[in-house]
Amino acid sequence: MGRIVKRSRALSALGVTMKAAILHDVGQSLSVEEVPVPSPKPDEVLIQVEACGVCHSDLHIADGDQPMLKSLTKQRLILGHEVVGRVTKTGDAVDHLKVGDRVGAAWLHASCGVCEQCLEGLENLCRKGVITGVMVDGGYAEFMCARASHAMLIPPSLSSVEAAPLFCAGVTVYRALHNAGVGSGKRVAVVGVGGLGHLAVQVATAFGAEVIALDVDESKLALARQLGASIALNVTDPETLKTIRKLGGVHVAVVTSAAKAAYDSAFKYLRPAGTLCVVGLPAEALVFSALSIVGAEARIVGASVGTREDLRAVLQLAAEGKLRCHTEEQPLDQVNQVFERMRQGQISGRVVLTCQSKHHNH
Repeated sequence: MGRIVKRSRALSALGVTMKAAILHDVGQSLSVEEVPVPSPKPDEVLIQVEACGVCHSDLHIADGDQPMLKSLTKQRLILGHEVVGRVTKTGDAVDHLKVGDRVGAAWLHASCGVCEQCLEGLENLCRKGVITGVMVDGGYAEFMCARASHAMLIPPSLSSVEAAPLFCAGVTVYRALHNAGVGSGKRVAVVGVGGLGHLAVQVATAFGAEVIALDVDESKLALARQLGASIALNVTDPETLKTIRKLGGVHVAVVTSAAKAAYDSAFKYLRPAGTLCVVGLPAEALVFSALSIVGAEARIVGASVGTREDLRAVLQLAAEGKLRCHTEEQPLDQVNQVFERMRQGQISGRVVLTCQSKHHNH
């Protein structure tokens, strides 16, 4: 086995083949194989991947349980859209990045820059947008190509493993809370303190809000308290709703859980004119009565990952020490086991896949 690994590394160094986890068909396990190292187009960079976060969206894509994502998913796909690594080659048209730069690649591989959404600062909603790890190959591999215009430089104070989850989990909760107007004097409920939720607690705290964390798991509630939540409540406790109502309800409830029941609860936590933030993606439809929305003048808002401007703000928060993702490193070969743990809800924080030996990480 040792010989095979050595050969694989030597070939990767020569730019011939690399190890990658391939999704051959939705509903199947990923297959870890040797495949050719891709070649960057003129406007792309080739990145040697140091870390790639495992996102719940990756599981949805692999399982094919979200029709909209399934329709976009390319054949023979390399998943992964929370990618950090070193530039090893630049396309002929790239002049602002150089070999050796440490960069990250996010969900948005590229946006057109000329449609209404792009011109309004909503490039994350670009109708011609290309998605990393869905429409083009992502970071569950030793190398990947990224559009140079959308590759973001990583602050030196962040390790690659720390930075990777910020490219989806971090930027998604940042945008959700920012769009909902979270700030000083606001009460914010974070429903589900997992990979996204523990970041939402920190971002809302950094924005100056009073944070109420809600989960079914006592260890996750303890983590939320450590991260700045002023109150942490178990959603299974019948007193929880009464406690929140005594406070007057919350201005914003951000749901990071993928359970429909979490949304049913969260809606009841809102104060009049409160905002429900849709972040977690249950497979079932969300159902709220028109009267309950009208009667409270409730707002329901979604957040679709984020823009490059949002990403810069998130990386800055992390560089200042206000945002830290709890990570667990696993080798790329373990990706199917990670997915199985994710299905069982056994992951706290974020699992980050690494393909290289420790001395490659900076």
